[in-house]
Amino acid sequence: MSNQSRTKPLNIAVMGAGLIGKRHVEGVLAEADAALCAIIDPSEAGRDFALGKGMSWFATFSELAQTQRPDGVIVATPNQLHVANALEVIHARIPVLVEKPIADNSEAATALVDAGSRLGIPILVGHHRRHNPMLQEAKRILESGRLGKILTVQGTFWVAKPKDYFEVEWRQKSGGGPTFINLIHDVDLFRYFFGNVEAVFAMESNSARGHCVEDSAVILLRFATGALGTLNASDAVASPWSWEMTSGENPAFPRQNQFCYQIGGTNGSLAIPQLDLWMNASDPDWLEPLVESRVPYASSDPLALQLKHFCDVIRGNAEPLVSGQEGIATLRVIEAIKSSARSGQMVYLGKPDAWRGHVND
Repeated sequence: MSNQSRTKPLNIAVMGAGLIGKRHVEGVLAEADAALCAIIDPSEAGRDFALGKGMSWFATFSELAQTQRPDGVIVATPNQLHVANALEVIHARIPVLVEKPIADNSEAATALVDAGSRLGIPILVGHHRRHNPMLQEAKRILESGRLGKILTVQGTFWVAKPKDYFEVEWRQKSGGGPTFINLIHDVDLFRYFFGNVEAVFAMESNSARGHCVEDSAVILLRFATGALGTLNASDAVASPWSWEMTSGENPAFPRQNQFCYQIGGTNGSLAIPQLDLWMNASDPDWLEPLVESRVPYASSDPLALQLKHFCDVIRGNAEPLVSGQEGIATLRVIEAIKSSARSGQMVYLGKPDAWRGHVND
């Protein structure tokens, strides 16, 4: 391969022109190592968006494939279409970045990942928060042992989605609630930080809107390490406490100086996204003053970093940071949450006996 061919921008197509699809389009347009070759979306709104950007528009991937072959495709269609759309791309022998969730069930996700493995086509799952430098710094803090043994974590996702958000019909149907759309990011991040989830217990409610999907959920998590976690979520509460409102990651959201995650260990605690570290000056003691310090980091857009990583994966210079298998593992936790909410029972992803020794019966 010549030097010129190695440095030539990669042709990237974006499938889906919804909220996240449009962000991917803007990201590709801004990336020096990538060129947006097409927007794929069957809707009139998608066509108008593509034409407004001066870009080639196709209703389907098969139509695009008749005229050109992109180097990579970003699948940002509704959740229920991820597998079918990504399989089209994989069978064309083209690397794919699939938005989260990788599928709407783990069986379909496994079929997708198996297809990619058989054909040798890389799959990158769009859990973009793992690319965020602030969260990578938080992971370094956890791995350094500064907090001691991690005992507990809590996360809050309270936002007020407007009425017109639900004019898109699929958001009122199974798979369209905040657990699949939003909390899957938090679950994936918690897995990235704390490892495998062994058990979950969850409750859901749809009392705000009466849709067939939840608008609120409360979730308990137990990790293989013995750490315990909680997630409290609602997309019908006006509040400053969510990743979207606190992180500044997406400029569309008005940023608030609040936290959304708290991580507690035997030596101290950490608030995210500020990376405020709280510890006693000597041994931990609730009667002694706490010392607060803020850990610095270099901020950068995780979606842009994810796109750069996707380009490296396409060129064969990197393995996916969030592989298809990782996408499946996170999806299985989400399925366990939904199952627990339906049954009212604890759902085990590991063997219950594996962690009974951590507590007194």
